[in-house]
Amino acid sequence: MHIFGVTNGPARTALLRSGLQTSSYTAKYLYELKTELWAIGKTNEPYLEEGMGIYLRRLGHYLKFELAILPDVKNAGKLRAEQLREAEAETVLNRLRPGDHLILLDENGRQPSSEEFAGLLNQKFQLSHKRLVFLIGGAYGFSDGLYQRADMKLSLSRMTFSHQMVRLFFLEQLYRAMTILNNEPYHNP
Repeated sequence: MHIFGVTNGPARTALLRSGLQTSSYTAKYLYELKTELWAIGKTNEPYLEEGMGIYLRRLGHYLKFELAILPDVKNAGKLRAEQLREAEAETVLNRLRPGDHLILLDENGRQPSSEEFAGLLNQKFQLSHKRLVFLIGGAYGFSDGLYQRADMKLSLSRMTFSHQMVRLFFLEQLYRAMTILNNEPYHNP
């Protein structure tokens, strides 16, 4: 079952706890390009789950959006950082389809303001991609193969955040971008 594109995991649980009716919701999206956020591993903090649930619910009014939680690599604790990055990359590359536009959330990526991010999204929505996929890597970042496959790198800040917190921060910024594009009173320039 999907709740605003949330197929499983803690964010889905948070939405179910909120009392949201799931069976009869049919959205008319403002932006038709399917947009996805992929993250590796479960979120284990209830406050992050709750915050993610809030923004996932809000995003459902604008986008065909899905949060996909990719499974942790088995026996990850026994792998060196490079081996772990390669195993995570294999999972991601197997999920990608031809025509997907992949944007890595990477500390060395472009750092747009919220308004610039909204403009960037507006540009991406005009292109003929099948899906717009944002990827949050694991604790050790991305493999060389993922850097080569990526269409773009984007950074939320020069600061370092846990890969779990980035999920919430990104969802808030995506929601903020949607309100900017629709001239709604959430963002104060």
